[in-house]
Amino acid sequence: MSIVLVILGLLLLVVGGEFLVRSSVALSFKFSISKLVIGMTVVSFATSAPELLVSLNAALSGSPAIAINNVVGSNIANIGLVLGITALIGSITIEKSFYKLNWPVMMVFSLGLYYFLSNDNKLTAIEGVILFSALIIFLVVLIKRSKSNENIEDVDEILAKTSNFKIVVWLIIGAVALYFGSEWLVEGAKELAKAVGVSDGVIGVTMIAIGTSVPELAASVIAAAKQEKAISLGNLIGSNIFNIGSVLGLTSIITTIPIDEPQILTRDIFWMLAFSAILIPLMILPKKFQISRYKGFLLVFAYGIFLFLVFTK
Repeated sequence: MSIVLVILGLLLLVVGGEFLVRSSVALSFKFSISKLVIGMTVVSFATSAPELLVSLNAALSGSPAIAINNVVGSNIANIGLVLGITALIGSITIEKSFYKLNWPVMMVFSLGLYYFLSNDNKLTAIEGVILFSALIIFLVVLIKRSKSNENIEDVDEILAKTSNFKIVVWLIIGAVALYFGSEWLVEGAKELAKAVGVSDGVIGVTMIAIGTSVPELAASVIAAAKQEKAISLGNLIGSNIFNIGSVLGLTSIITTIPIDEPQILTRDIFWMLAFSAILIPLMILPKKFQISRYKGFLLVFAYGIFLFLVFTK
């Protein structure tokens, strides 16, 4: 029954996330918000909603390991799994904004999270405010650096013509699906952990993390198969920043997140930092400003080692 709850929970999160994104974008057009701002803020926050609800639900229901490892695991999966598999399909060109803004900011957020957690073995409301405020500052800088006519692929202009009734229906469907999806996923994950004899943290950093990364992986693979621009490395890095700044930031503001499983600080977060840091050497060697198939294989292989070590130790 636990595996059924996990699968149903993930499916509802995917459905709920999609409806929430569409309704949020359509509603933003009603308020005459520019396409650029919608793409960088509304879409980003809406796509983080499934992770936010899962982490919040886990923290409130007494499973803080799932709350933290959901984010840590998702950040690892975004680079090791999503970026790696996409690069295997076709090489990815790295834009200058990656190493000038996005990567340094991601490292600051990642190191900041490590400091906050290692300092007192918990993430408090004040630390959550700092993380979320830093995210808002990053978004403001990002928007100012962007050109007003920049094309934002994530924003469908057709949604500007959506009726108010349809927006309300989409919002209701999205909210209900996200609520029950997060409830069932967390409950199923806790039961599954007990059934297979592993901790909540192991399930959070692997199954739940991979599950919440599946939509992004599917979109990237489809785009690569069509020989379109497979994926923007900046978008992946941005997702990692949002996971820390919005998901953990907002969750810790609502309720303090304690660390109840030591491997979060002794193993998992170091893997997150390592996957983040390795992008610079990969960008430089041997061919500059490109994530080739060979580099993609290395990322996927490293992610496989991570999974092996998580389940064997």
